[in-house]
Amino acid sequence: MSQTLDRFRSSTLGWLRGTLAGWGTLLLVPIGAVGALVTGSYFPLAFIALAAAIALVKWFQNLATTFEVTPDRLILHRGVFNKSIDEIELYRIKDIRIDFSLINQMAGVGTITLMSSDETTRGKPFVMRCIERAQARREKLRDLINAARRARGVREFDMVQEATMP
Repeated sequence: MSQTLDRFRSSTLGWLRGTLAGWGTLLLVPIGAVGALVTGSYFPLAFIALAAAIALVKWFQNLATTFEVTPDRLILHRGVFNKSIDEIELYRIKDIRIDFSLINQMAGVGTITLMSSDETTRGKPFVMRCIERAQARREKLRDLINAARRARGVREFDMVQEATMP
């Protein structure tokens, strides 16, 4: 088995800090605390419980998928109870993109999107959300993709159909 160069998951803390949904979840905590103090009732504490439940569900979702990078593959470990392992050969990755919203930039997380000819992606983009150090990971993946292509002697050609004149 190839040496693991990087192993990571989507970040729950990055999701809380780096998305509007995360900020909304965090906002439920002071709303519940202030509401309980102002009303003298325990009912507003349900907002805190809701925030904890949302964060716990997101954490569990992130726990279910781990990304492992080797010199020639991106390996996806999925599942908690029923596990599956899938691989994307790096030389098959056609495009790699990184997206940052304004909030993502402030939180230091990003979304990495891969387009590949590998069966794992089946012609649709493979998206990794709320990845910490996304720019550095994208650059490392890009370097590894180029190295994997060179090692296999793979070249990519873009086929463009020219328009015919009537």
